[in-house]
Amino acid sequence: MGDIFNSIIMGIVEGITEFLPVSSTGHLIVTQEILGFKGSDTFEIVIQLGGVLAVMWFYFQTLWQQAKTIQSDKETQRFWMGVILAFLPAAFVGLALHRYITEFLFNGVTVAISLIVGGIVMWWIEGRPQPAQQTTELAHVTPRQALAIGFAQLCSLIPGVSRSASTIMGGMLVGLNRPTATGFSFFLSIPTLGAASLYSLMKDLNGVGDHGLLNITVGLVTSFIVSLLAIGWLLRYVSKNSFRGFAVYRIIAGLVILALTYSGFLQVSA
Repeated sequence: MGDIFNSIIMGIVEGITEFLPVSSTGHLIVTQEILGFKGSDTFEIVIQLGGVLAVMWFYFQTLWQQAKTIQSDKETQRFWMGVILAFLPAAFVGLALHRYITEFLFNGVTVAISLIVGGIVMWWIEGRPQPAQQTTELAHVTPRQALAIGFAQLCSLIPGVSRSASTIMGGMLVGLNRPTATGFSFFLSIPTLGAASLYSLMKDLNGVGDHGLLNITVGLVTSFIVSLLAIGWLLRYVSKNSFRGFAVYRIIAGLVILALTYSGFLQVSA
């Protein structure tokens, strides 16, 4: 029962933080330390699939319509070409540096510093004057904007930065308004998280059995349900609010994690 409870908690944390700009990886690292729960890398990657499935469920009608018209609809073709362009930088760099990042950067200090710096950057971006003309439709995101968002996503390879934060803030920097940048980030999560999950599963299929199929399933289902709720809430939130509240949260969370790490409550290295 203990492992199932921990799997539920991890699924909740993953579901809430995957799409909010607060770093799911960073929160999972800290949550594992607090629970004393040493889930395998495979477990963490598989429960991310819950987020991918949640995006696909949430946007099912849009995805279905795009699938039916992609051969003839130039806007749909252009949009998904943009998503692919945005996916490629992190795919290549992440594959090349995965071992280094896991070995040297998965620790409380990195997470804390990334949260704090990311919060400061987020506060600054939200304080910039808004451009007179913004991209307000996903179909109007240009290849140049998409590629820029892809390079911004590289920052999320550092634990604590947040994939959502880097892509949403990157989108806003290149002229997307908040809802459009948030929506593009959701669609970009499909190939990004999907590819990462499949790669990890192919690399370590035994990790599923080692951790327990039941525990992984519980974590995945929990992540799916909570992610679905988080996606809907965030889209409603950004239609009326800025991200400065998340910036403040990141800074406070980073300072707390630093204090807990240097007090010995959290281990400095993962």
